[in-house]
Formats: sequence, structure tokens, C-alpha cells
Amino acid sequence: MSEQTYTVVKNREEQYSIWPSHLACPQGWDALHISGSKQACLAYIAEHWTDMRPLSLR
Repeated sequence: MSEQTYTVVKNREEQYSIWPSHLACPQGWDALHISGSKQACLAYIAEHWTDMRPLSLR
């Protein structure tokens, strides 16, 4: 069985998540064209999402 591939997504509040690559991006989220293993995507998020507060609270 092959490993699931994920895509990093970000919403308007600049919050990040991962989403299975084979599914359409959920409403309100934009794909960042960063994809790979779950671990790789979470590592990208850990590096780039340094302020967990939503944009509207910053």
C-alpha cells in the first residue's frame, strides 16, 4: 500500500492545515502547492506558521 499524499492548505485567517491531495480543496481554503507525506507537510507548517493567532487577532 502506498503512502497517502497530502497538500498544505491555508485559509483567509492564515491558518494552515493538510488535506489529502486526491480530494478537492475544501471551501474557504487555498492549496499552497506544497505536497508530500504527512510528515513533510507538517514540517512545512511548523516552519512557516509561527504565529498561531488568526489574522484578525494579530
